[in-house]
Amino acid sequence: MASVVNRANPLLSTLPRVLARRTLGFHAIYRGRLGFSTQSQLDPDPPVAGTKVLETFKEEFEIGSRLITLETGKIARFANGAVVLGMEDTKVLSAVTSAKGDAVRDFLPLTVDYQEKQFAQGVIPNTFMRREGAPKERELLCGRIIDRPIRPLFPAGFYHEVQVMASIISSDGKQDPDVMAANSTSAALMLSDIPWGGPIGVIRIGRICGQFIINPTMDELSLSDLNLIYACTMDKTLMIDVQAREISEKDLEAGLRLAHPEAVKYIEPQIRLAAKAGKVKKEYKLSMVSDRTLEKVSDLAEAPIEAVFTDPTYGKFERGEALDKITQDVKRALEEECDEESLRVLSKAVDTVRKKVVRKRIISEGIRVDGRHLDEVRPLYCEVGYLPRLHGSSLFNRGDTQVLCTITLGAPSDAQRLESLVGPPKKRFMLHYSFQPFCINEVGKRVGLNRREVGHGTLAEKALLAVLPPEDDFPYTVRVYAEVMSSDGSTSMGTVAGASMALMDAGIPLRDHVAGVSVGLVSEVDPSTGTINDYRILTDILGLEDHLGDMDFKVSGTRKGITAIQLDIKPAGIPLDIICESLEPALKARFQILDHMEREIYAPRIQNDINSPRLATLKYKNDDIRRLIGPLGVLKSKIEEETGGRISVGDGTLTIVAKNQTIMEKVLEKIDFIIGREIEVGGVYKGVVSSVKEYGAFVEFNGGQQGLLHISELSHDQVSRVSDVVSVGQQLSVMCIGQDVRGNIKVSLKALSPRPASDTINVADGSIPSTKERPNIWASVGDMSSTKEKVNSPSDLPESKHEVREVDPLISSTPSVLVRSASKCDEEETSASTQYSKSAPKTVNGLQSGRKSSSFQVEDVPNSPFSIPGSVPNTNAKNSKTLVPKEQESEPIFRKQEGDGKQDGKGVTTTVKVLKVGTKVNAEVYQIRALGVVLDLGGGLRGMYRFETDSRKEFEVGEKVQVMCSSFSSKGIPIMSLVEDE
Repeated sequence: MASVVNRANPLLSTLPRVLARRTLGFHAIYRGRLGFSTQSQLDPDPPVAGTKVLETFKEEFEIGSRLITLETGKIARFANGAVVLGMEDTKVLSAVTSAKGDAVRDFLPLTVDYQEKQFAQGVIPNTFMRREGAPKERELLCGRIIDRPIRPLFPAGFYHEVQVMASIISSDGKQDPDVMAANSTSAALMLSDIPWGGPIGVIRIGRICGQFIINPTMDELSLSDLNLIYACTMDKTLMIDVQAREISEKDLEAGLRLAHPEAVKYIEPQIRLAAKAGKVKKEYKLSMVSDRTLEKVSDLAEAPIEAVFTDPTYGKFERGEALDKITQDVKRALEEECDEESLRVLSKAVDTVRKKVVRKRIISEGIRVDGRHLDEVRPLYCEVGYLPRLHGSSLFNRGDTQVLCTITLGAPSDAQRLESLVGPPKKRFMLHYSFQPFCINEVGKRVGLNRREVGHGTLAEKALLAVLPPEDDFPYTVRVYAEVMSSDGSTSMGTVAGASMALMDAGIPLRDHVAGVSVGLVSEVDPSTGTINDYRILTDILGLEDHLGDMDFKVSGTRKGITAIQLDIKPAGIPLDIICESLEPALKARFQILDHMEREIYAPRIQNDINSPRLATLKYKNDDIRRLIGPLGVLKSKIEEETGGRISVGDGTLTIVAKNQTIMEKVLEKIDFIIGREIEVGGVYKGVVSSVKEYGAFVEFNGGQQGLLHISELSHDQVSRVSDVVSVGQQLSVMCIGQDVRGNIKVSLKALSPRPASDTINVADGSIPSTKERPNIWASVGDMSSTKEKVNSPSDLPESKHEVREVDPLISSTPSVLVRSASKCDEEETSASTQYSKSAPKTVNGLQSGRKSSSFQVEDVPNSPFSIPGSVPNTNAKNSKTLVPKEQESEPIFRKQEGDGKQDGKGVTTTVKVLKVGTKVNAEVYQIRALGVVLDLGGGLRGMYRFETDSRKEFEVGEKVQVMCSSFSSKGIPIMSLVEDE
């Protein structure tokens, strides 16, 4: 800095530093950096930065109705290969790299990372750190979609570490970018110097109304009954992934035949792009077993290995121990010869010999390792209800493979929230697959999400989605936890069968059972041409056959069709004809498994266990729900804390989740006390005695409503004083039996207590058998065959001359229930001189003015396997229906309503208020009984005409007759007599 200042002005060297800075205005020079303000004074024309030229290569082509672009050279230029694939406004970047140096391992460490960047749709991540975070399940699944078709095309012995990173950098939400990422990865590998036997083409096929659609959008996929992802080379199939809605094998084959030529259209543009911008493939050192080593190991191990594999008595672990012993014997022999080269690749060489022995025996003799025929399924064992305290459980065994499946039901709010760029925002059906180390007798450590577990669980989940009930009929959240107890091949297909049985054990109304089976392939290939000379298809493969074979073709479905498929292969492609041929043995094996499953459980189970978890759905007005939740949800949280249940709030609905029936009743009691339920005749309610009178007691229940408990309804025995039975503040359960003549809700205590054996069944008792209707509770709550209580109709009782066939007229089916306070009832009681008023009071909307009224609605609910017969959701709506239970509709109901009767010349259409002895009425025969006829007198009023002792007149239902009121029964029922025609 000093030299720069002196060059500008020599006098500055003699000035104090402070003076130079502050008085002469050289502050910028003193603090400036060399090359900025000082250099600008020396060089008035600084050099201008040049323009960077990005050499970009692009290929455009059309598949279906979509224009697709492949571009390289603009971004990620340092990657070994990088390609951006675009389809409309969606762009996917795939970059591949390879590790330097020699490989010292005996496997291909290929890593595929797929990431959906939230900025691709202009969204900030909703995580705490506002970063993308750990890979989500969908990202792991999309990574597997990329990994499975590209892995078989790496050359044998290439064990250098390779990493593929595919990321979504722009998304319009219309296209699922997983297929795009697979194609861009193939193009990136073609551009790189990594040895690879591509390119490949990956296509998605949908089907709507029987018409196949190429590259369907997300909206089209929601309507499609097929979601097929197909990957191939020019002439062979590499990977298949299918989710379907019971599509037939014939239709699936047609879809596969269409998918192959469409996928091949991706291959030619990649070849052209690689010709323009691709690198020369690098020479990598391959870790191959020499012919000399392979021959030496084969001479030592082939005979003992063949002896083990030809003995079907060996189990999985016995066979493994015997093969390990053979390996140790070969190792000792090589150590004696000091053959270091062979010792380094001993494990690989022994595995090659094993593979040769097993495949040769299957091709030549058609006999497998465990002695089965090629199309034979291992022995099966099925059991449901293994864990009784759960919603549902099952145990499924196929050979030595065993899977334990459990079901947990939750409220709609328990659904999993998804934050993916495409697809639904939540998932209400979840299947979690767990592969514990003990299932293969190994020591291991549990870590985070495992790609294999996520893939197997999703395959089973897709297989079951096709048979689940729709969300409108079945709004609950379901979690299936499938834990592998022992593994010897195809645990994912065992999970499908076990989960299907467990879902039915939980009472979930599946349309049909779903089963799955894994089909394998052993082929004989010409080494010079690579063509398959001979092959054998294996049904229900073992773990060893999966390892030593060429294909793992998992097919699951119902008796009607296929619901899910996953194909993984080991060679560099399999002809499509062989894959289509494998569908037939998979179908036969699936039917065998379904037969065993249906023998164990063939329909959704209905359990009756008070300890099993409970679910209930209640319907209320939104105002009532807000009252239940309370400010900031305090009241709802308090109920959950006090009872141990959970309440999920929806639009007009409450979903309650409880561990058992006791907790469920506590939650329902809290809700009833706060907002009440509809008043139902026969419904049982918990209440508190608010006041005691000489004629009975008033009970407060159902969110502040009051009911009259008459002294006659306290007990079956005669009660002299009400206070001897109940007291103010006492909590008790009562049954609603209707209304009294003053409009009060009439409740009964004796209706809930058993009748003494000495009493005679009497219809005129005044009480109604309990038909309490509960909310829409899950099927596991109660047994359909036991929840309905039979209601004895008077017509079903034995005839007797002492029998009374009158029905209590005080039981009203009027939906509008009038509630009075105890003080108002006292005032009316002291002023009233007779049972009926002298004149009818004014009415407002059908209810007496000045009285508090409540209106209730009973919603009709269709019978479903997950609701108790006769149960209805709670509603508080304006429209009203009868309060009389459905089982009692066949009984004559005698209503007492108020209104004016109208004369028609001969009789009156009247009500009980104006009906007097001697009044003539035009009536209609409503019902014919053994001792008389029930007459419809009009206005909701019914009366009784008794047959005379010596004669019986013939009547027909609906016949018009003229009658006259001759008397009233002790219960107030009009007794009518016939009026002769004048």
